Amino acid sequence: MAVLGAAFFWSTSCLFIKLLDMHPIVISGLRSFIAFIFLLAVRLISPPPKAKKNPPHIVIFCGLALAFTIYTFVAANKLTTAANSILLQYSAPIWAAILAWILIKEKPHWEHWAAVVFVMGGLVLFFRGGLDSGAFLGNALAIISGVLLAAHTVTLRMLKDGNTRDAMLIAHAITAGLSIPFIILYPPTIKVSTVLPLLFMGFFQMGLASLLLAYGIKRIPAIQAMLASILDPTLSPVWVLVVTGERPSLWSLVGGLIIISSVIASSIIGLHRDDST
Repeated sequence: MAVLGAAFFWSTSCLFIKLLDMHPIVISGLRSFIAFIFLLAVRLISPPPKAKKNPPHIVIFCGLALAFTIYTFVAANKLTTAANSILLQYSAPIWAAILAWILIKEKPHWEHWAAVVFVMGGLVLFFRGGLDSGAFLGNALAIISGVLLAAHTVTLRMLKDGNTRDAMLIAHAITAGLSIPFIILYPPTIKVSTVLPLLFMGFFQMGLASLLLAYGIKRIPAIQAMLASILDPTLSPVWVLVVTGERPSLWSLVGGLIIISSVIASSIIGLHRDDST
């Protein structure tokens, strides 16, 4: 439920990026800076419980993986279609299953593999007719973004015995820091219509979502966390519908239902397995 909550907040990203007249990396950097301030304030007010010390190299890699997930996805959106970008990035559960198996010996169960198949099928239906050929570089960057997203989740899972909240704090610091050159080149206009959306994105879409992910990833396998995060692209058209009136197609609704059902089913099966053991 925590990871689903994080994905719920992430799903508002595309809408706000569309509404804000800023360079996408500037948006990413500013929202991560606000998220960093939020997470730092939470840490000062409510210090995390004592835990095993986080290995610095894993924390740094976790932060770099998050930053470059964002940047490669932004670049992919510029070079290929939005449908291609989302479909190819959300091959992430496959990469998470492989990386978790290799790096932390979390062997996926049958329900995880089944959910991956159904989720991929649901995404194809969700963006039916949107997967275009061409734009090789954009498609390649979208796949790389999916690998990096999986790597970020798996490395965060590697810190499950440590302090995942601090790992997310550092991850947003790295993301914000790497965005500084773009903020200098494309300075944002400071006005109410830009500040309020950025505050929402920083505090809720990134900050609160990071706390939820940090909580959830300590308690479920990396592959299950990645499957739950598929709620993000599934809900994105809902926000567009609410704000702009753009209606999703029937195939999108069918695909979304398959995705959500698959994630819920795999979670319930995994929960019963844990109870029985």
